[in-house]
Amino acid sequence: MNKRIIGSLALIVLIASFATADVRLPAIISDNMVIQADAKAPIWGWAGPNETVTVTIGKQKQTATANADGKWMVKLPAMKTSNTPLEMTIAGKNTITVKNILIGQVWLSSGQSNMNMTVGSAGNWQTGVLNCEQEVANARYPTIRLFTVQQYAAFSPIADCNGRWVECSPKTVGSFSAVAYFFGRELYKELNQPVGLINSSWGGTIAETWMSAGSLHANPDFASILQRHKDLIKIYPNGQADYDKAFAQWQKNANDAEKAGNPQPAKPAPLLGQQNPNGASLLYNGMIAPIIPYAIKGAIWYQGESNSARAKQYQTLFPALIADWRNQWHEGDFPFLFVQIADFRIPPGWFSPLAWVELREAQLKTLSVPNTGMAVTTDIGDANNIHPKNKQEVGRRLALWAMAKTYGKKIEYSGPVYKNMKVDAGKIHLTFIHADGGLVVKGGELKGFTIAGDDKKFVPAKAAIKDGTVIVESSEVKEPAAVRYGWSDVTTECNLFNAAGLPASPFRTDDWPGVTDNEK
Repeated sequence: MNKRIIGSLALIVLIASFATADVRLPAIISDNMVIQADAKAPIWGWAGPNETVTVTIGKQKQTATANADGKWMVKLPAMKTSNTPLEMTIAGKNTITVKNILIGQVWLSSGQSNMNMTVGSAGNWQTGVLNCEQEVANARYPTIRLFTVQQYAAFSPIADCNGRWVECSPKTVGSFSAVAYFFGRELYKELNQPVGLINSSWGGTIAETWMSAGSLHANPDFASILQRHKDLIKIYPNGQADYDKAFAQWQKNANDAEKAGNPQPAKPAPLLGQQNPNGASLLYNGMIAPIIPYAIKGAIWYQGESNSARAKQYQTLFPALIADWRNQWHEGDFPFLFVQIADFRIPPGWFSPLAWVELREAQLKTLSVPNTGMAVTTDIGDANNIHPKNKQEVGRRLALWAMAKTYGKKIEYSGPVYKNMKVDAGKIHLTFIHADGGLVVKGGELKGFTIAGDDKKFVPAKAAIKDGTVIVESSEVKEPAAVRYGWSDVTTECNLFNAAGLPASPFRTDDWPGVTDNEK
């Protein structure tokens, strides 16, 4: 039987058991957990209606009364970081003891396949980073704790998920998100504190499946997203039964076509839900809602590839997702760090050329949202592999943002980001932020720049660094109006860095129409 179906059945049984009088906890509150330091920590669960529940940890004791539905919650006062394992008891008509608890830094990771890609190798595209065998063997960090939310799509928010906290070890890290692990490892080494990592990701998913229904309905720009969701449901009005019938008919038609020497017909569209998680709010309902309001320090995100065809819309959609999560957690504008998508040579028919780079632009623009950060990957991608294997550096670059902006370390955390331009004597002068220590060219002449006049026809440009600026020109453009850098789905030529060794983000100085402007 499919593992996701098995997990779904187990989840149904688990949820049904909430109706009993015994005190119960969600999966996220369990042995080996990490409680966020220096923050009030919600602890919740289920019991009999109006049952009194007492939560005790160390010298702290909090009491709550379950409501008519059996739901209860307490908020533990903020606790200081602790490497010493603690126990917590939750007592009502029965008593639960949660063991081996640490107090430290808790981060949520989410997104699609590049976040879901694991440290270890199981012989497929979704697993195995650089030097994966060595990385797994060396992953002996018992105070780094890992929790993977089992993949589950739901049509309405559910109360609990499947998953468990484990200590980071060679036995457990291989199946965990590589980006999240390397990010957490950097935090652990720099802060010398316990780190809890919650990974909730699913390959090939679109951003809107990770957003609440309320946030999508609140913005008229997302009406097309909601309509697509309705249209997908209409394909199979009776759900699995209709899909099974369509698939059986396809198999018969395919066999007939093969016997006749004809091409096979197209397969039926995947059933929305477990087979196709890309409906509005499905993964928010099944994989984010169950872990709210577990106290977190912040979130890291690696997603965007599946939204590239609608990159312009992503300029609105992605900030809305960030605002949605912050609103749902009620923890203020917690840090939200993300990865700008890496190189990929788009196969014919996938997306329009330049859709990929317009998605990068949407991500760059999201830095205007307070308390966000972006790791640029132009130099560590793989044009022939949508899942580049150097996840160690991705995690490190995300951690630089966290260390500087969240934990107050005085370090450079970003590569050069375009600030403004000035036209002077047939040349365009560009200035950047995050150029402390000077702009740097890696490997000979500065490359990756194009220039255009008012005719909007871009040509390769000559570029050079002078007095902290980049000067761009071309003999073919006498009166320049705009410059673009790294404006390609593949950015292997780009070689502008700062003294900290961090690459500049692709950018453009113009706002001329793009290939995804009308895609909703």
